[in-house]
Amino acid sequence: MTVRVLLADDQEIVRTGLTIILNTQPGIEVVGGAGDGRQAVELARRLRPDVCLFDIRMPGMDGIEATRALAGPTVPEPLAVVVITTFDLDEYVYAALRAGARGFLLKEAGPDLLSQAVHAAANGDALIAPSVTTRLLKAFADADPATPRQQPIEALTDREEQVLVAVARGRTNQEIADELYITLSTVKSHVTSLMTKLGVRNRVEVAMWAYETNRGRRHW
Repeated sequence: MTVRVLLADDQEIVRTGLTIILNTQPGIEVVGGAGDGRQAVELARRLRPDVCLFDIRMPGMDGIEATRALAGPTVPEPLAVVVITTFDLDEYVYAALRAGARGFLLKEAGPDLLSQAVHAAANGDALIAPSVTTRLLKAFADADPATPRQQPIEALTDREEQVLVAVARGRTNQEIADELYITLSTVKSHVTSLMTKLGVRNRVEVAMWAYETNRGRRHW
């Protein structure tokens, strides 16, 4: 199955470069491009792509607002949005994750990582680049305990705690299955159970919960 991708970046040269890279990857097709968030939202609603790749800083409606419009908590059928950024631990990345983005990539990500990220997003996996997962989540967990995270509605099992830490480290379902010697379907069941118990919407929020409650930091 071909994964249909929508790109949004205010720099045409970046859009062109990403389009070329993605269109040469197996099973990926770029179906549209936008120069600002408003146009990206309009295109996304019309084209219903499998994955949206949005830059954060764009004129008019930025990538965070666009993400919230397409993947926020009030959206009945949210799209998979991934933010792409130069990343320097800035608050916009965190805000984008809070707005519903499944994760983020660095703009210098190579073709292989970009391809893996798109396929992972289409499959429902989180797109937290492993090289920056700890830095991002720990920095914000340390910087601001704004509203304390609620505790699980039901205690986590030992296995769920293990899966929680793996998700916080940016591992995909397959990598978790390999590390814990369990089946892929078992991992998916644990992740679903975690989201239910933690009252979160996706894997990125699972990871943020882990760091904000010290679970993630205890294992580094």
